Amino acid sequence: MDFVPKDMILERRADTMQYVRKVFDLDQPGAMKDAVNILTEWVQKQSHFNKKDFRSFYLETTILGCKGSVERAKTQMDKICTMRTVLPQFFGAFNPKTDFEHLYDVANSLMLPKLTEEHHRVFVCKFYDVEWDASQGIHFFRHNITLAEYAKVHDYLSGFIVIIDFTEANLMDYVMKLNLVQLRQAMTIYIEGYGMRIQAIHLISQSKFVDTLVTILKQVLSAKVASRINIHKSHEELHKYISKDILPKDFGGEERSLKKLQEDWVEVLSSQEHLDYLREMDSATTNEAFRQKDKFSEQYAGMPGTFRLLSVD
Repeated sequence: MDFVPKDMILERRADTMQYVRKVFDLDQPGAMKDAVNILTEWVQKQSHFNKKDFRSFYLETTILGCKGSVERAKTQMDKICTMRTVLPQFFGAFNPKTDFEHLYDVANSLMLPKLTEEHHRVFVCKFYDVEWDASQGIHFFRHNITLAEYAKVHDYLSGFIVIIDFTEANLMDYVMKLNLVQLRQAMTIYIEGYGMRIQAIHLISQSKFVDTLVTILKQVLSAKVASRINIHKSHEELHKYISKDILPKDFGGEERSLKKLQEDWVEVLSSQEHLDYLREMDSATTNEAFRQKDKFSEQYAGMPGTFRLLSVD
């Protein structure tokens, strides 16, 4: 595939495809096509895969998420299919308009339209000071998975920059209600299953509990990603790292407000096209009866509930 599908929200730069492919040494004529063909042939040979007709663009973005490595892409494909099987509570054809009760009163969670000069996509989570039940946390993770599925077949990028904004929220309340096992499982799905390559994390809060949140994040992220956490006390500090034309008005930027962007995203994610795609991906699971048992034990045993113990000082 030599084009990026047009999109209602996500924008690319004129040279995004060439830039990203060059970063991962796939810019030579035919290189990406050959890589996708190899991955396609491998998928067809996996007897434990319940779905084998993945879209070519999905396979391409998987390879990009693995820095151009087809071997790593094979592992990632196996992981996301296995995660759908052993962690089914996170996945499904969820409709944001009807399935995520009160989520958008609690938090906005979305990707900003414009890419940075390095072709990074900015992902924003802004939390609000409202009463919420800890049991509703799963809606937040499910929403982000529907967003990740959308990006896999609509976006082209070299990595993500994450902004987490608690300036209008009671951070202590969020920390105390956070399901740590659920958080660990969700981050594993995002990073190892969807190939979310995080270039930086910007935490915005004046609360003294921000250090506690960082401690938690360091236990669910790799040391490499955790070292990329930055703490800010105001939105203005973001301007040193991200251009104002990319940031929403809420952060002193020129992009439309988070509320408006969230409304636009809800429309896109609840469209019939996307819901049909989510139903299509529901079958992307594994039949463990057909997998070599030693392979499952080696790579996946204990995935649902035996993640390393999390603690908060």
